[in-house]
Amino acid sequence: MKTRRLTMAQALVEFLRHQHVTRDGREQPFFAGMFGIFGHGNVAGIGQALHQARDGFRYYQTRNEQSMVHTAAAFARMHDRLRAFACTTSIGPGATNMVTGAAGATINRLPVLLLPGDIFATRRPAPVLQQLESPWSPELSVNDCFKPVSRYWDRINRPEQIIATLPEAMRVLTSPAETGAVTLALPQDVQAEAFPYPEALFEKRVWPVPRPRPDVELLGHAAALVRSSHAPLIIAGGGVIYSDATGALRRLAELTGIAVAETQAGKGSLPWDHPQALGAIGVTGTRAANIMAREADLVLAVGSRLTDFTTASKTAFGHPAVRFVGINVAEMDASKLLALPLVGDARVSLDELADQLSGYGFGADYRQRVARLRAEWNTEVDRLTHPPPAPGISQAEVIGIVNDFSRPEDVVVCAAGSLPGDLHKLWRARDPKGYHLEYGYSCMGYEIAGGLGVKLAAPERDVYVLVGDGSYLMLAQEIVTAIQERIKLTIVLLDNAGFASIAGLSQSVGSAGFGTEYRYRNLTSGQLDGDVLQVDFAANAASLGALACHAGDPGALRRALAEAQQADRTSVIVVPVDRARRVGSYESWWDVPVAEVSEVDAVRQARNAYEQARHRERNFL
Repeated sequence: MKTRRLTMAQALVEFLRHQHVTRDGREQPFFAGMFGIFGHGNVAGIGQALHQARDGFRYYQTRNEQSMVHTAAAFARMHDRLRAFACTTSIGPGATNMVTGAAGATINRLPVLLLPGDIFATRRPAPVLQQLESPWSPELSVNDCFKPVSRYWDRINRPEQIIATLPEAMRVLTSPAETGAVTLALPQDVQAEAFPYPEALFEKRVWPVPRPRPDVELLGHAAALVRSSHAPLIIAGGGVIYSDATGALRRLAELTGIAVAETQAGKGSLPWDHPQALGAIGVTGTRAANIMAREADLVLAVGSRLTDFTTASKTAFGHPAVRFVGINVAEMDASKLLALPLVGDARVSLDELADQLSGYGFGADYRQRVARLRAEWNTEVDRLTHPPPAPGISQAEVIGIVNDFSRPEDVVVCAAGSLPGDLHKLWRARDPKGYHLEYGYSCMGYEIAGGLGVKLAAPERDVYVLVGDGSYLMLAQEIVTAIQERIKLTIVLLDNAGFASIAGLSQSVGSAGFGTEYRYRNLTSGQLDGDVLQVDFAANAASLGALACHAGDPGALRRALAEAQQADRTSVIVVPVDRARRVGSYESWWDVPVAEVSEVDAVRQARNAYEQARHRERNFL
C-alpha cells in the first residue's frame, strides 16, 4: 500500500480538499475552505498545513471565533447543506468562543466542521497556557464543552486516528437527518506529528446525499387522513427548502387547495402572493395562518421542528380532534405531537402524497375562506408597512421600504430581537432563498456574520442585513472581514437605544422594561435610568471600513438604499426607530412564566393573565 508521510494537520487538510457530495446527479466539492484565527494551539499544526496547501484550499481570516461559525452555518444553509466550511481556532478562549456558534449550527441542522486546538496528548508540559485543570480527570479540557452542542465529537490523541475519524465525520456532515456541528479536538502536539498515511485516504471521495422514501403503508394512511379532513393546514418548515421541495409543495397545494403556513426557516416555501400562502404561523404569525391553525382538524408539518414559536406553546391548534402528520427526514421531528410519522425526504414525500391525492381537492367554501383571510392580512401588512406620513419612522416601515427596494432574488438576513417577529409577519418573500432568518437559536450577533456567509454562497444576490443596535454591538467585527474580502453587504442598523424586544417582553410580564434601555447611571437614584446613552453607530461602522450614513425618515432611507446599491463596498445605514410603534401579535400566545408572587401590581396582573392563558396549552395524546 502506498503511503505519504504527513503531519496529522497536513493529512487532515489534504483529506478535506478531496471530499465531494452528489444529489440529484449534481456533484460538487463539499468544503469551500476554512475560517480561522491562529494561536499557539493551532498555528504550527493546522496553520502550517494551510500555508502549505494555500493554493488548493482557501483560508479566510476572521475577527471572532463565534462569528466564523455563524458565517459557515449561513453559507451551508444557502447551499441547502450540500457545501460547508471548516473552522479552526487555538486552544482555550478561542475554542470556547465557538461553542455558541456550534449550538446554533446543530439546532438549525447545518453542517460545520470545527477544529479547535487542544492540550498536549503527551501531557508532559502540563499545565499549558489556557489549560483547564480538573482534579478528577487529566483528560478533561475546555473542548469537552462542545460535546452537548455537536452531532459528532472526537479528540485525536494519535495521528493515525484520523484515518477512522474523518470518514465518520463526513458521514454525519453529509447526513440529511443527523447533520450539525462536528467537532474534532486536536491536541497541539499531535497536529504536528507525522505518520505514513495510506494514499487511499486522499483520493477523491463522493458522498451521496440520499432522498429516502417514506413508508408506503403510512403514506397511504396519511392520504386517507387528508381525504377525511374538512379543514387541513400545511406547515412548511426549513426542510422544505433544504430538500429543494418548494416545487413539490406548490404542486400539492394547488392540487388539493390546502393552505400553507410557514415557519421562520420555511418562509419563502411559497411566494407571498400564492393563493394558498397564509404566511407566518405561531407566536410571530399572521392572523390568517393562526386562525386556520386554530380551526384545523389535520396539520401536515413538513420539515419542521415544531418549536414553541411554531405551535404557540401548544396553544395554536384548537380543534378537539386535530391530527398531525409529520413529514421529516429525522425520525424525532417526524414524530412530534404524536404525529403519523412519514420519515423521508420532503420532496419525495410530498410528490408521493400528491400522487395518492390526484383528483382530490377541497371545496369552494374552504378556498373562499383562505382567500378572504389572505386578503384581510395583506391589507394589514400594507397598513403597517406603508403608514401615513408621521414624524420619525417605525420598524415595520423600515421593513416595508427595504422589501420594496430589494429585488425578488435578493436576501434579507436577521436573527434576534423584535425584528425577526416583524419580518416573519411582514416580509413578502418572493424567492425560496430570499429570506434568511436564524431563529432556531435566535442568536444575537449572527446577522452580519450570517450575511457574510450568504454573500459568499450567493455572490450574485444583493444581501440586506437587518440588525438591531443591541445585536450590532455584540458582533460587528466581521464588517472588517467583508471589507478585506471585497464582499458587499447592505447593513440596515435599527437604533432603538437598547434591547427593544426584551423591553416589550419585560413590560408584558409586569417588569416595566427593567434593564433594557441604554441609559446613563443616575447618580441620584443609583439606577440605569438617566439620560439616553448616545452611540454613534455610523462613526463606528466607518472606522471599520464601511460606507456609513444616518437615515432618519422614509425618504432618507430610500436614498441611502439607492446609494448603497451603487457603492463598491459594504454600507451601514443607521435608522433611529420609534420603539413605541410596535407590531402586535395576532391570535397567538407564548408561554413566558410570570413571577407567582410580587410586590408590584403590574406583575400580579400579568400573573393572573398568564394563569388564564396557560389553560389553553394542550397535550396531544
